[in-house]
Formats: sequence, C-alpha cells, structure tokens
Amino acid sequence: MTIATSSVTTEMPLSAEELRKIHAYWRAANYLAVGMIYLKDNPLLKEPIKAEHVKKRLLGHWGSSPGLSFLYIHLNRLINKYDLNALYVAGPGHGAPGILGPAYLEGTYSEVYPDKGQDEEGLQKFFKQFSFPGHIGSHVTPETPGSIHEGGELGYSLSHAFGAAYDNPDLLVAAVIGDGEAETGPLATAWHSNKYLNPIRDGAVLPILHLNGYKIANPTLLSRIPHEELEALFQGYGYRPYFVEGSDPETMHQKMAQTLEDCVQEIHRIQEEARRTGVAKRPRWPMIVFRSPKGWTGPESVKGHKVEGSWRAHQVPMSDVHQNPDSLTILEDWMRSYKPEELFDETGKLIPELQELSPKGPRRMSANPITNGGLVRKDLRRPDFRKYAVDVPQPGHVEAQNTRIMSFYLRDVMRDNMHNFRVFGPDETASNRLQALYEVTKKAWMAEILPEDEDGGFLSPDGRVMEMLSEHTLEGWLEGYLLTGRHGLFHTYEAFAHVIDSMFNQHAKWLDICKNEVPWRAPVSSLNILLSSVVWRQDHNGFSHQDPGFIDLVTNKSAEVTRIYLPPDANCLLSVMDHCLKSKNYVNVIVADKQDHLQYLTMEEAIAHCTKGIGIWEWASNDDCGKDPDEPDVVMASCGDILTREALAATAILRDEFPDLKVRFINVVDLFRLQSEVDHPHGLSDRDFDSLFTPDKPVMFNFHGYPWLIHKLTYRRSNQERIHVRGYKEKGNINTPLELAIRNQVDRFNLVIDVIDRVPKLGSAAAYVKERMKNRIIEHMHYAQEHGTDKPEINNWTWPY
Repeated sequence: MTIATSSVTTEMPLSAEELRKIHAYWRAANYLAVGMIYLKDNPLLKEPIKAEHVKKRLLGHWGSSPGLSFLYIHLNRLINKYDLNALYVAGPGHGAPGILGPAYLEGTYSEVYPDKGQDEEGLQKFFKQFSFPGHIGSHVTPETPGSIHEGGELGYSLSHAFGAAYDNPDLLVAAVIGDGEAETGPLATAWHSNKYLNPIRDGAVLPILHLNGYKIANPTLLSRIPHEELEALFQGYGYRPYFVEGSDPETMHQKMAQTLEDCVQEIHRIQEEARRTGVAKRPRWPMIVFRSPKGWTGPESVKGHKVEGSWRAHQVPMSDVHQNPDSLTILEDWMRSYKPEELFDETGKLIPELQELSPKGPRRMSANPITNGGLVRKDLRRPDFRKYAVDVPQPGHVEAQNTRIMSFYLRDVMRDNMHNFRVFGPDETASNRLQALYEVTKKAWMAEILPEDEDGGFLSPDGRVMEMLSEHTLEGWLEGYLLTGRHGLFHTYEAFAHVIDSMFNQHAKWLDICKNEVPWRAPVSSLNILLSSVVWRQDHNGFSHQDPGFIDLVTNKSAEVTRIYLPPDANCLLSVMDHCLKSKNYVNVIVADKQDHLQYLTMEEAIAHCTKGIGIWEWASNDDCGKDPDEPDVVMASCGDILTREALAATAILRDEFPDLKVRFINVVDLFRLQSEVDHPHGLSDRDFDSLFTPDKPVMFNFHGYPWLIHKLTYRRSNQERIHVRGYKEKGNINTPLELAIRNQVDRFNLVIDVIDRVPKLGSAAAYVKERMKNRIIEHMHYAQEHGTDKPEINNWTWPY
C-alpha cells in the first residue's frame, strides 16, 4: 500500500544537524528493538550472525515498535526544549521494544537493572531477557521503568492517560493509541474524557492515534476510511486533529517535529489563558493522527511476501532463521542497515553526541517519579471514622442506610484531600446514597451547562465526583490516578461491576508483579471498589440487575493483592472503608447495600469484629450459657447485610421453637478468612476454623453471593459435607425482598427447615414446626403477589432478644 506524505512546513523545524542526530538516535532504538526480538548474543555484530546467536523463542512483536520509538524521541526533543514534565503511555499491546530501547538509551534501564549496563555485556543481557523465560514480556510490563500501562489487554491507554493528568497541572501525558486498540469499546468511549479535563487544575493529554494499518491478520478500520471522515470523527469528539502521514524518514522527522511543537504550544496557550483568567472552559485540545507503515524500516519483503506495510510485520517477520540461511541473511542485513558501528562505541555504549539528546534525571520519561506513583504518594488525611457512628443501644433494633452513613465520612475525606482524592461512579452517586459528597464538591463537568442544571444538577468544572455512564472509562481514570500516586474510590451497581472484569484482572496482575517481582516500585494506594444496589434489593429492576458474581472473579486473582469485605451494618462499613482507604497495593472489594438495614454492633464492637474479620455474635447465640458452655447443635453463619438479617430471624425462630437447641451465630466480614492460611494471608488456621465452626456440627451458611463460592473457599476444611450454603441461585425477577429470598432459599423459613433436616436430635419431633414454616412460605408468597410488598411483620422485624 502506498502511503501519501502529507505537506510539510517550509520552515523545516530541524536543522540538518538536528535531523541527522535524531535520525541516528531512532536508528539506535530500532536496532535495539530488532536485537531484543532476535538476538541472544553478538549484540554489536562484531562477527556475522550465526544461528546460535539467535533466540530459540521468537515471540517479540516488531510492527508498532519503530513508530513508538519515533514518537518517544521527538517528545524527548521538546522535553529538553521546554523542560516538560512528561509521561508516555504506550497503547499498542506488544510494542515493548519501542519503549525499552529508548529507556535503555537514556540510561534509566541500566540504573534500575545494573546488570543491563551501558556496555557490550549489559547490552547482551538486555537483548536476551526480552520475551525470554524467567524475564520480561513483550508488553510494557511493570518491569519497564516509566510505564503505568501494560497494554496486555487493549482499550485502556487513553483513560489511564487522563487519570494520570487529573490534578497534575504541569504534566503532559502523551497517549499513543494503536489503531487496533482504537476499535475497542473502552477506547472509543475514553475519547470523551476531554469533557472532564480542567485546564486550570489538571495536566494535559496529547492523544496520538498510531495508524500503521494492520492488526494481527486484518486491516484496521480507522486506517481504511477517507481522510475527511477520519478528521470529522475527531472533530466530533471535540479535538483539533493534526495529521502526520508518510514513510520517508527525513520528511516524517520534520513533519513530526513541527506538529509536536504546534501541539505543545497550543496546550500551553490553552493552559496559560485558563490559569490567567481563572475561567475554565472546554477547549479543543490537540490530538495527532500519525500514519506510518507497519514494521517501518524493516524488510520490505520475505519469501516473496510483503512485510513492511503489511499485516505480516505485526509479529516476527522471519521465524525460521535457525533452519533457513536465507532468513538469517535477511536478519543480518536488516540489523546492519541501522549501522550500529556509527551509533555505539567499541565498548557498546551509545556515542556521546547521541547521549546528549536524552533528557536528564527525572525529566526522562523512563525516570519520571510520577510513573512510580508510590514515590510521590502522600497519605490521605482521614477524619476519625468513629465520630460518624450509628448509635446502637441494642442489636437489631435501629435501622439506617449503611452507604448513606458512610457517605458523611467520605464527604470529609474529600474535604480534607481536595487535590489527591476523587470518587468515581457511573451516574449513580446519589442512587448509591453517597450524595453527602455534594456538600463539599460537585460533579466534574467541562461540557455545556444549562440553567436548569443549577437545580440539583451539581455540575462544575471544579467538581471532584467523576460520573460517566462508562464503567470502563471510570475504572481507567481511577487506575491512572492511583498509579501516579493519588487515592480514590469506584462505586457501581453490583450487577454491572462485570463490565470491568477484565480491567480488574489486568490491574490485579500489575499489582501482583509489582509486589513480588519489581522491588523498585513503591506501593501505591489500593484500588477500592464499592458494590451497592445489590442483588437482594432489585425488586423494581428485576433479573437483569441480579448478579453477585463479581466477587467470584476476585477470588481467582492472587491472594497477595485481593481483599473482599461484606460489612453487615453501617459501623462495620465505616471501619472497613477507613481501613481500605489507608491501605496500599491491594484491590479491596466492599459489598454494602444502600437501603435501610438493621444495625447490630456499636462502633467499638464493629471495630473489633472487622479487625478479626469473622466472629461469634454472643448476643445472637445461646450455646454459651452459664458457667458450663455447651457445644452448639448447629452453627448459623452469615455473610452480607441482607443475608445476616434473614439468618438472625431464622435463629430467633429456632430459639423460640426449640428452647433446648444450642445455636452458635457467626458473622463473616472478611470473606477470605474462610480460606486456609495456606491459600491466603487472611485465612484462618484449621485450628481456629474448627474452634469457630466446630469440627463436626452442621453449619448453615447464609451467603450474599453464589453458594458454591463458599465451598470453593472452604474446600480444605474438615468434613466439608457438613457445610450447607444458601445463596443466590439465579431465581427471581420482579419480586419483593422476602419473595426473592424465598425463591433462592435464603429466607428465614427455609433456613429453619434446613436446620431441622440437618440436626439429628430434632428429627420427627420437629415435623410440626417444619410444616408451619412451609405454610408461612406459601402465605408470604401469596401476600407479595397480591399486595406488591412484604408483610409488616417482615419489614418491621427486629431482633427479639
């Protein structure tokens, strides 16, 4: 495919000498990229390449590497010229060679990894480690200095970039977006992030769409539409698009130098005007469409097949170099075409005149402290959460909306951290009862504001509540915000947290690698996810809104980074939220409903309970009576606010109907306490588990989520068959709360029936009670169908003891 070269300014921003040096530096970066993919030794080509010099595993990706390094080098020029504080986000997934090369050339890589020094031996180790067992992958992984974005899964580069720019007023984030990545839903929506960027208090994002034309085996959509259509697309998104298109390196260097200069000056003009006038208006931020050939400067063809400018350049152009001498010759010619003898001295070090092109110290994008966010992170100022406590004179009598109580605490966290804390949620802040935040801040909004928005719209360019109906974009913003040293909370309806399943996966993997394999990365603030509007209170939304399975996914990730909390009341939620906001390097998932719920524990009791993560509620149990406590006949356990209420109601019925029955009541806040200590740091020892649950008595476990998750977590425990779990089983639709509980057998009446069936001493003597429970199920189901609500005795139930 012939790629037309766009017009170039007649001023020629680069002198002949500048052009020569920049092109030489780019040749050096490309040489390193090819070497990483193919070579394991002979790094300076001091002898002809032999098959034994080439890696056995050729897993690198060449296609986007030259474009990434081209952009990196031109950004370096402007960093030096304007003393920019810049960050580079590489969206193309397997483009690591295009970033690793510049990071090595500017010295950062050797500083972080001294064995990869600026000499022939270090260069050989640098080549060999890439995409090699026990070393680094082909993405821009956590091991890559200067990276906050891996790109293992495509779609998140632009939202990460904007997240990094929020509240970093002097930061420029260059977000390079692969044209394959541009086809993903998360990326398409992230373009709208410009409607939230405030030019006074935030930094700037320069999106660069890298159109090299192909994915793994297909052309990319945006590379095959007319120029006018492409330009109109980005104008419609609210940007001012600039185009740099071509294949001739000299022409492209000049064009890119001028275009980047124009964009940086435009960004500075926008920021200067907004900061001088104090008026934050949404400008048309610049963005660049950079069109270059796939596999630029690589072999034009191999075995009669086009490579440069073709989908074949996406991965390894020659995979048979060990068996085919012709392929080995092509590889050697390719590498020697960069003339490494002109770029490196005899010892393997980049020549001094090219070293001068690299920025110095923390101005290097690979050494910017912001990209190692724990270095710049400051602890949140957190008010004493105890002062927001609900007064609980006796358990199970006072009602409160748990998330609303917690919102007063969040409000004051926001008030005290107006430069490094934000709350993110998809149009649901008020719905999830967090509207107390609006007392100290509004919702970020740089688009048009109408007069009617003044009546409860809470829109402001200075707002710190981030709402957008895209969980992908919100999650991406928050991850970028956290990875550059700040704090935040993401909240969403429980059923729709699945929208970010893959994003959570990627972030959890990133944290796991950082904690266990990259010691130079300082800990960052935890990713805190609040799930509300839960499965059990969807009587008006129905089946589509009933899915508690996000926590199942979380249990699949590394125990080093995952935590799940299900606080049963407001005081427990306050304790859990405070703990999560001060934590580092975790993904904390908190499940808490927004509706009215009974309150069980005083603040001091809640703190003790949450600290333990699991415990016996003595006030609900009757197996510890007098001087001689008995073993229980049955253990009633609960996890989750709504499920705890039903389990308590069942316990009360059992104590009324069977005064001699010994019931122990256990509540679980920290879900991972159920796992063995062998599998999770929060797991209980077998001795402690058996002490709580007994080694052999039946356990009736009323669980918020899918019941099989409890069996998964407790599979190592003794006598697994005695643990009987009730949870959500995909039953129900538009139902009252009790009706939905009955359909899934988590209601008080079914729990009593279960206990009768499981406790041998009850036997046939309990037949009449069992019949009454069945009758009550029928009675309540009929009432719900006729009246559209549950009976007052259910809605107004309180703990009777």
